Amino acid sequence: MKVALGSDHAGFELKQKMAMYLQSLEHKVVDVGTNSAKRVDYPDYAEAVAVALREQSAERGILLCGSGVGASVAANKVPGIRAGLCHDIYSAHQGVEHDDMNVLVLGARVIGPELALELVRAFLGAQFSGEPRHRRRLAKVAAIESRYGSKPRPANKGGKRR
Repeated sequence: MKVALGSDHAGFELKQKMAMYLQSLEHKVVDVGTNSAKRVDYPDYAEAVAVALREQSAERGILLCGSGVGASVAANKVPGIRAGLCHDIYSAHQGVEHDDMNVLVLGARVIGPELALELVRAFLGAQFSGEPRHRRRLAKVAAIESRYGSKPRPANKGGKRR
């Protein structure tokens, strides 16, 4: 299977281990970066993984950032991407089986490398069930996506709340 693999600086070290692991399982790795531990912005790599899936240069994607939250949010902005942040094995395979999840997102500062590899194994070993109830739900997700188009919600300005 072709797997797009991307990370920010926080996930770089784990991404390198993951690339070797995937290759040992005879998967083809499409590494979209980053290529060092130098600080970078996670949305750039989340988008690169998502684009690899949309352009069909990869079948599934794996993203790593510090918590996994930011990369998950960013990847899910790309139409057709169903990225899930998973830190347990059940979610990693069930997300594919029920929700046709195509991007696994991991928090490199949250989980250790051994659990990360187990999650990848569960994610890549799972297949979408195609059951009518799951297809119906995915159609509703696609309808939500199409209703709101690409107009982004303004970012919170931050600061103290009163």
